[in-house]
Amino acid sequence: MGDTVGSSPAKQCVPETWWTSFMEGDTAAHSFQVTGFSLLDGMGGGNLVWSSAFRVGDCDSDITFYPDGWKVDGGAHASAFLRLCKGEPGLQTSYTLSLLGKDGQVFEQVSLEHVFKSTGTFWGYERFVKKSKRQRLVSRNDDCVTIRCVLTVTRKHRTEEVRALTILTPPSNLHEDIARMLKDEDGVDVAFVVGEKLFRAHQHILAARSPAFKAELLDPLTKEDPTNPVNVHDMTSDIFEALLHFMYTDTLPHGSDLEKTGILWRLLAVGD
Repeated sequence: MGDTVGSSPAKQCVPETWWTSFMEGDTAAHSFQVTGFSLLDGMGGGNLVWSSAFRVGDCDSDITFYPDGWKVDGGAHASAFLRLCKGEPGLQTSYTLSLLGKDGQVFEQVSLEHVFKSTGTFWGYERFVKKSKRQRLVSRNDDCVTIRCVLTVTRKHRTEEVRALTILTPPSNLHEDIARMLKDEDGVDVAFVVGEKLFRAHQHILAARSPAFKAELLDPLTKEDPTNPVNVHDMTSDIFEALLHFMYTDTLPHGSDLEKTGILWRLLAVGD
């Protein structure tokens, strides 16, 4: 037998690092109320009204609204855009543009994402609201509507180390715990008499390890009365003790030369 039989593996130190990815951003909302809205009807495509600038993070933006569409030849839709007034190129944004009634009810809403490459550029929705729907909205809201923008400006992505750990991986010592149960007789529920020696053990562990013990201890037709010790014949106590040790730990006993004493060969015969 090798020297490692029944020995516990050494603890392993596993280095481990944790890194977290952050996408940070600033968010703000801006409402642009337009009164006397009906007076804007017919101002012509390409003509616009705009809100005051509002700041989110390190950039300034405003809302631009084209009542007759942003194209010169007009169209059947009003257009709404977000314009970058001030900020660094490459600004990554996500935002919503909403058309609200006087009670805050949302009639139209679009969600967009855009990277502004330079100031003065704008991005939005050409077909923000149909003119026919816009006229009905105005008539119900005292000739007043609100365009609301909720803007999030994303800062630069960063990655940082959160913590560095060295995790000690515990060895597998299940066989040691079960062997301790046998030695300390914790929870034993069956006894064996071998020669003049008494051994106490656990029915379910023996049944799990041996079909013969399973039939003798758990089969309702053949099982012994657990209150009476089971008499074991044709086996010496040292062989039975070695057998129990092997069934509980899957290893052979230590502290003796098994081959010289003949225990190994007799144990193999018993196992068979």
